[in-house]
Amino acid sequence: MTPSLDQFRRVVLKVGSALLVDRSQGRLKLAWLAALAEDIAELHRRGADVLVVSSGAIALGRTVLRLPPGPLRLEESQAAAAVGQIALARTWSEVLAHHDIVAGQILLTLADTEERRRYLNARATTAKLLEMRAVPVINENDTVATTEIRYGDNDRLAARVATMIGADLLVLFSDIDGLYTAPPAVDPAAEHIPVVERITPAIEAMAGGAASELSRGGMRTKIEAGKMATVSGAHMVIADGRVKNPLKAIAEGARCTWFLTASNPVTARKAWIAGSLEPRGTLHVDAGAARALRAGASLLPVGVRRIEGAFARGDAVLVRDDNGVLGRGLVAYDADEAQKIIGRASREIEAILGYAGRAEMIHRDDLVLSVAAPAEAAGA
Repeated sequence: MTPSLDQFRRVVLKVGSALLVDRSQGRLKLAWLAALAEDIAELHRRGADVLVVSSGAIALGRTVLRLPPGPLRLEESQAAAAVGQIALARTWSEVLAHHDIVAGQILLTLADTEERRRYLNARATTAKLLEMRAVPVINENDTVATTEIRYGDNDRLAARVATMIGADLLVLFSDIDGLYTAPPAVDPAAEHIPVVERITPAIEAMAGGAASELSRGGMRTKIEAGKMATVSGAHMVIADGRVKNPLKAIAEGARCTWFLTASNPVTARKAWIAGSLEPRGTLHVDAGAARALRAGASLLPVGVRRIEGAFARGDAVLVRDDNGVLGRGLVAYDADEAQKIIGRASREIEAILGYAGRAEMIHRDDLVLSVAAPAEAAGA
């Protein structure tokens, strides 16, 4: 059975240039975009968080600047993005405002999701927008990105965003209705695949090349995005975005391809914390904090007695009490700042550090507890 859109709490939608921009006129397809905004509003009304990864800035800007057809030089692409991004952001804001939804623009570069501190800042900003019930509209910052430091396509960017924010569904709208056993434009006998339970080398071999002049990606990049998304605990669906109300079409059973995951964003993230990161330090906590952590709470500075190690914000650290290791998590402060606030109430952080930091030393979503503390395992 394929999933239902109603079951997802946090959804990332990727919209490509070929869907947004009329190639013959170089203008946005406003009627189509308005219909997609209706779909987004429906998800939003039922309480889901929605994020949009939107292409189209370069395609729009090159028309405004009257750049000739064909490949652009780097500086031409960057100039086109600078001009086109203004129109793109304004239009997203307007179509969502029609449904009383606030849009927030986020421009990312590869470093923003690969460098730990910048990743944490991007994640925090995006999470705050969602908390305020805004819809983040995200694009690669093509005005400054170069070939060596870019994602290369928004399929991969969308997968990285889904991973970063803990989405449980990634929707890739395309000009094809899913994955086929071979590129259908080349092989008329190619068969549609409705569900992919696991991305295998055979599945990867079915992918073709780039789909259009306006798009950098193709099925190959969508499969790569699927690998990233499913490993992080998100389902992914590739669907035909050319139809009106494309999300509604998926909900009503339109042909598409679902890529399934056996995990979920929380368990996938905690498995990564537990098994893939080398601890850079240790936080020693008191008995009250240890009890609170076992009950599912976050670790507050007031419960930390002392620290060890030279860790940075976002590093993995061990959490210990008098009985041994309680678990490990991602710490919200550099070691020198953490040292200043241990044993203090969260409301004092701003006065001590000079800025309003996180209330938690380790948030519960970033904390993985051991199965049992040593004393408990011995039956104490």
